[in-house]
Amino acid sequence: MSVPLPRRRFTVDEYYRMAETGILEHGERVELIEGEIIRMEAIGSRHAGCVNALTRVLVRGVGDAAVVAVQNPVRLSDLTEPQPDLAVLRPRVDDYRETHPGPGEVLLIVEVADSTVGFDRGLKAPLYAVAGIPEYWLIDIPAAQLDVYREPGPTGYGRVTRHRKGEVVEPLAFPELRVELSAVLP
Repeated sequence: MSVPLPRRRFTVDEYYRMAETGILEHGERVELIEGEIIRMEAIGSRHAGCVNALTRVLVRGVGDAAVVAVQNPVRLSDLTEPQPDLAVLRPRVDDYRETHPGPGEVLLIVEVADSTVGFDRGLKAPLYAVAGIPEYWLIDIPAAQLDVYREPGPTGYGRVTRHRKGEVVEPLAFPELRVELSAVLP
């Protein structure tokens, strides 16, 4: 018989205090999702190569018009602070030295998934939509495809399109930037 147990959820501030006091080890790969500390998967070479390739394309394409953050936190709420593989952010004078970006500063979030496709599609996509992130890209390495999520709302994204090698995708915030998926997908 399964009995639901009450859970203690942590806030982002408590999460940082745990890191400061050593409860969470320095450099431990975790993120806070809906108040729960989630261990992140190790980054394999296909994952890393995909992130590197897309980072190069985005940095060249957006120039000084945006900040391309690689595996840095984005604070979605008091209970959720994921570390997406890439986030394209509105420029800020402090380059986000004072605080992590919030939803209103995010133009695009990208998650690259090898073994976490279900988690990134089933849990993170709805969280990003509810937070109002205008565009979310999920690179599904095993399927060699990119899912583009747009039109965020309280129940998820209203529009999802699937793209494969040979296709070109333009981010909403930078329609002149043509991302050739053959250069990005493994």
